[in-house]
Amino acid sequence: MSKVRVAVIGCGSISKHRHIPEYVSNENVELVAFVDPVIERAQGYAEQHGGKAFADYETMLAEIKPDAVSVCTPNATHAEISIAAAKAGAHVLVEKPMASTDEEAAAMIEAAASNGVKLMVGHNQRFIPAHVKAKQILKSGVLGKVLTFRTSFGHPGPDGWSIDGAGSWFFRKNEAIMGAMGDLGVHKSDLIRWLLDDEASEVAAFIATLDKPGDVDDNASVLVRMKGGSIGTLVASWTYYKGEDNSTVLWCEKGVMKIGTDPEDQVIVELRNGTVEKHKVGAISTNEKQLASGVIDAFVDAIVNDTTPEVTGEEGRKSLAVILSAFESQASGKFVEVK
Repeated sequence: MSKVRVAVIGCGSISKHRHIPEYVSNENVELVAFVDPVIERAQGYAEQHGGKAFADYETMLAEIKPDAVSVCTPNATHAEISIAAAKAGAHVLVEKPMASTDEEAAAMIEAAASNGVKLMVGHNQRFIPAHVKAKQILKSGVLGKVLTFRTSFGHPGPDGWSIDGAGSWFFRKNEAIMGAMGDLGVHKSDLIRWLLDDEASEVAAFIATLDKPGDVDDNASVLVRMKGGSIGTLVASWTYYKGEDNSTVLWCEKGVMKIGTDPEDQVIVELRNGTVEKHKVGAISTNEKQLASGVIDAFVDAIVNDTTPEVTGEEGRKSLAVILSAFESQASGKFVEVK
């Protein structure tokens, strides 16, 4: 069959390290366009991989008519670009957070449905081998019910990751909308929902700017109650200056599971009867050590095989709702029900 013609919109670090190389390595893909307001970035990728460079997505959609797009732009533009692409008949893979508001997320889902295209959100935590293994173990029942949890995601911040360094859009609220919570916190709200097969019912949050310049949050600690009764904490930080942490600990009826707490054994299960199981399933990707995300291949597979994407717009909307509720809690000083 013919290859899926893909356009990448936004040529920053996430495209450089994840989207573009993973599309290149997928035999079912032809990269046909690159879009970035800094046209030289788009031109560089076009020269390297073929396709055409554009400074704006409207012109690209009209001229190229791609089969699919990756939306890798500042958070504030995710919705408008995704909706425009869907209306142009393109399948959409959008980076997280999928939108700035619940209303935007709903509009994106509606645009995809009414135009007969797929919408997938780039929540890569679901594809990390350690998380896949952890979910298998939970579903086996060996640990019983999850009672409490702690899930954390922190690194030194976008100033060391973004292609624009300290001048990145990540630090400008009108473009980013949210800081560490949109960058990292929403990954963990998605992960805990997926791992536990449960929804958050209530949150209470402290969200602050403690050390970074700019007007977006760089740290958050969120107390979460799940509908199934489990309670736990979700932490997002841009000030883990001595190294990245992407770990989760689940305390259960029959023991504890530690995910990403040990560099050698990515999943450790310690049962109350004294049994200890250690699983080496592959390193967890970091900003310093990039590993294939699995997101691109899953998106392309859904298009090629005409199946439902593994992270649908509806799923992205539910994970976003947890984060938006946390901001509401910070503003009100109250517990907030997740709607």
